[in-house]
Amino acid sequence: MTLQPLERTDEDRPAPAWCHAEVLVNRPLTERYHHLRLAAPDVAAAARAGQFVMLTAGRDGSGPVLPRPMAVYTRDAAAGVVDVLYAVVGQGTRALAGFAPGERMVVVGPLGRGFAIHPETDRVLVVGRGIGTCSLTCVAQDLAPGPVELHAVTSGRDPGSVIGAEVFREHGAASVRAVHDTDGSSDVAVLRARLCGELDGGPPQQILTCGSERLARLCAELGERWGASVQVSVEAHMACGLGYCHGCSTGGPTGPEESPLVCRDGPVFWLSLP
Repeated sequence: MTLQPLERTDEDRPAPAWCHAEVLVNRPLTERYHHLRLAAPDVAAAARAGQFVMLTAGRDGSGPVLPRPMAVYTRDAAAGVVDVLYAVVGQGTRALAGFAPGERMVVVGPLGRGFAIHPETDRVLVVGRGIGTCSLTCVAQDLAPGPVELHAVTSGRDPGSVIGAEVFREHGAASVRAVHDTDGSSDVAVLRARLCGELDGGPPQQILTCGSERLARLCAELGERWGASVQVSVEAHMACGLGYCHGCSTGGPTGPEESPLVCRDGPVFWLSLP
């Protein structure tokens, strides 16, 4: 599959803010994921669908701690809060899970370039897998209420790994398909047949995806079938999130010019089949 940076202006990438954000909520959401809510008014006001923040789960005297990139799951500009979901998988996220309400952590964001919904679009399909679905939920916030019809697929290994369905429903999605590996409903062939059967008569003009290479390929194939453009949010390890460390290149060295960086040129890219 081929990635191509979206053509943007500086207005599509608001200047990030730096703050010591107060932790308002930090609790298990499912067996697999935790819910973190932060008081970060500047980030909440500026964040766009598909952007992310860098969270530093360090306290005074704890020694050097690398920040972690986290997608903005939802945000409320009026309340000044940002929601993030994360899985506890290593030392950094274990430290993150140890923050209690009232404590503060360093937050930098919003970062990266998010999804672009074209003015002429009247139907959008979003397809997420696991924690990658967090990059798509703000799309539902942005489209509601409005004339654009949203169809959503959220996939996971098991029911406890499927997230975001309630956000899509809350914001008026026309259909929400929560699928998982346990019952086979997330199988790519099964999902392809289901989506074609339900959407061939009125296909989306845009498809947005994150979280799975298999689902990204399915989206690219559906894009060709329906004549829809496809955007993918790419997940990557990052040390800075600002384009300084050049550690999140989308490809190996192929010439004098560096491949696009996920943090600076993405995380959202055009996706197509070769």
